[in-house]
Amino acid sequence: MNTMAPTRPITLHQPTRPTGPSGPSAPQKPLRPAVLQKRRVTLAAEPASAGAARSQVKATIQAWEIPVDPSIAVLLTSELVTNAIRHEKGDTITLVITCAYGQLHVDVHDTSCTLPVPMDGPPDAETGRGLVLVASLSSSWGYYGTTTGKAVYFTLAFQDGLAEEAGSSGE
Repeated sequence: MNTMAPTRPITLHQPTRPTGPSGPSAPQKPLRPAVLQKRRVTLAAEPASAGAARSQVKATIQAWEIPVDPSIAVLLTSELVTNAIRHEKGDTITLVITCAYGQLHVDVHDTSCTLPVPMDGPPDAETGRGLVLVASLSSSWGYYGTTTGKAVYFTLAFQDGLAEEAGSSGE
């Protein structure tokens, strides 16, 4: 497992807001930074890796100052990793965290070709409802085939109120 702390992303700023006819009075924040960063972590296909994946996502959100609700990102990551571990035929799964263009994108890769199917089971069922949770809490989710199996992903759109809090907490 890659346990190094994530590095701060490279930020490419889009044009700033106009400051009026009298010129700039103070530095302005960009309208929306386009942050391009990707982190790939290989995890053992074992139950303890769900906790490791949660820690990786939480640390990345904090290090990159991504304006999303970390509790939702951690919960959804846990669901995807748990499913991947359950269906993995080999020894490892891969967690990929990407921050770009106003979204956090989390992919979980495994070697199973079994496609995910959300099940809306009875309220007292202990399993089978994780993808319904992912679908309801994420901005989007889905899956795609890879050369070695599949990847299941979710995205969370940046939240403007959290972006302002993240920007002011570092000052």
